[in-house]
Amino acid sequence: MPLTPQSSSLGLNTYSGPWLPVQTKHLLNRTLFGAKASDIKYFNAKGLVATIDELLNVTNSVPTPPLNDYNTASFTDPNVPAGTTWINDITADGTINSYRNAGYKKWLLSNWVGQEKNIREKLTLFWSNHFGTESDVIAYATMTYNHHQILRNNCLGNFKQMVRAVTTDPGMLRYLNGYLSTKTAPDENYARELLELYTVGKDGGAKYSEDDVQNAAKALTGWKIDAKFNPIFDSNRHDTGNKTFSAYLKNTVITGKTGANGALETDELLNMIFQNTDVAKFICRKIYRYFVYYYIDANVEANIITPLANIFIANNYEIKPVLKALLQSEHFYDKLYIGCQIKSPVDHVVGFLRQFEILFPDAITDYVDSYSLYNNMVNQLNTMGQSPADPPNVAGWPAFYQAPDYNELWINADTLPKRNKFTDLMIETGYTKNGKKIIINTVQFAKTISAKPSDPNILIDDLFSFLVSTDIDASLKTSLKIQLLLTGQASDYYWTDAWNIYLSNPTVINFNIVNNRLKALLKYIMNLPDYQLQ
Repeated sequence: MPLTPQSSSLGLNTYSGPWLPVQTKHLLNRTLFGAKASDIKYFNAKGLVATIDELLNVTNSVPTPPLNDYNTASFTDPNVPAGTTWINDITADGTINSYRNAGYKKWLLSNWVGQEKNIREKLTLFWSNHFGTESDVIAYATMTYNHHQILRNNCLGNFKQMVRAVTTDPGMLRYLNGYLSTKTAPDENYARELLELYTVGKDGGAKYSEDDVQNAAKALTGWKIDAKFNPIFDSNRHDTGNKTFSAYLKNTVITGKTGANGALETDELLNMIFQNTDVAKFICRKIYRYFVYYYIDANVEANIITPLANIFIANNYEIKPVLKALLQSEHFYDKLYIGCQIKSPVDHVVGFLRQFEILFPDAITDYVDSYSLYNNMVNQLNTMGQSPADPPNVAGWPAFYQAPDYNELWINADTLPKRNKFTDLMIETGYTKNGKKIIINTVQFAKTISAKPSDPNILIDDLFSFLVSTDIDASLKTSLKIQLLLTGQASDYYWTDAWNIYLSNPTVINFNIVNNRLKALLKYIMNLPDYQLQ
């Protein structure tokens, strides 16, 4: 019988316990894609409050946009030269859009691996799951890019404004057929998801009706997409009748409007929805499950969700105050929640690349080789069940919403071996493109992570502290030391001598001696179930 999940009774009081590397790493694992050793050291020196302030200080810098990496001798984009961006070029050519959507995913990986020291990329992925759109369905790569830019630019801003922008975003209009919705045939797709998935949700007592969905669809009629991929309102396609909603939505009546004023009904609809406190609670539950843990019982609902929802409402649906309260809370740093999440494939792959500081060719000056190597990472994510920019449906990836299993869905008999195979591959062979190789440098990694890599006891403790978020039994560490670092011998100097001899005389033979032992140790650690947790 599976164990019943536990929860902490601690609330949102500011954490006042020790600020050690374990707490720093915990926070960074949840707000970044993996924590580099240098990041842990940098933020540990700052303290809790300064660290959270910096993580939540999302800059206005815009990542260099994706480039045309797909021109070859057999296929050339007629409008966009190789190495330049395609984001402003409008085309209906299916082949070109297919290449561009593929390039967009490679570009995403480059941004995730090279992210700034703030929460933007991790939070943008959260919102792209919340507003689940599929690039394969949108089809137009420019629309996909623009849709995710809305999420990136608003990730820590005002949630209500983000919903408004998404509602008339051409990518969303296309994805959920809003651009086809007219007064004679109102399409209910977006209206239904607006209520069920994006705002009030369907748990916690949300009681909107089928009539509410139908009337919301009528209020949204008239939006379409022009030839330059801009949203425009066509009053001739808008339903001008009154829209009456249920008691759950306070029996609100949106008076039908004609002409350009019909577009105002979209804002009235959102204003009506956001008057309901279920919006704040629904979003705070999703934030909690993403950043803390999936299990929400009466304690968590009362001590965390309700107070966070009150903060959300009091700040007019600004996202930043909610995250600040959660991430600095004593609840967040309860030992129960350190190492309790199963890593998503993105956390597993990108976190690995960042932990080991794998260096890719520059994505601007050497975009061909860079994009090619990042494509290998995209393929890894595809096999593990999290294709970038392509969740399986409008609800997003099931591991973020499917009760009661939630993130346990990431791991099964198919995906776990693939995760282990990926880390093994990156230790043994890596990937090579035109002589440029991405692979773990085990010796450099040991030097970076360990305070004294010549001491096998300190080395193993340091590796486990950095790579694993759970407590590991001392007997396992001792066994690994003897079997792998000491090659079955009893004395520590079998490792110490090998390490020091290599440092003083770094020949190929001496390198291989320490490298092979380190590879075996790292493979063992990363094949442990504990490595899948953060």
